[in-house]
Amino acid sequence: MTDSEVMQCAEYMSIAKEIEVPAREELAHALTVAKHIDYLGGMPTTEALPVKVSEKAKEMLLADLESENDTISNYRERVQQCESLGEYAIAEDIRDILRQEQEHQTDLAMALGEDPPDVSRRG
Repeated sequence: MTDSEVMQCAEYMSIAKEIEVPAREELAHALTVAKHIDYLGGMPTTEALPVKVSEKAKEMLLADLESENDTISNYRERVQQCESLGEYAIAEDIRDILRQEQEHQTDLAMALGEDPPDVSRRG
């Protein structure tokens, strides 16, 4: 069951379809990252991280927002790692992904009536 299928209450119906767009983008992100891992001689993992599921729309959106926060923090770290290794092209692709993730974060925060969290100091 996808997030958009859980978003049945009137309060969140307007964003249910909006959730499908980031899901497609996430697949594109995974393919981009996998391509770079292969280029570097590694093997991409096929294990997905656990996803919090709830029948309550707000809880699901909050879990999605927390996931976006973690993802943004991780991608920021990857950009720094790539640049320190001189892998500037990979860093640019990750920056593109990071921009999209920050848009997802902002959209989720707005849907929840919150300001996007500052994840620059997460650890």
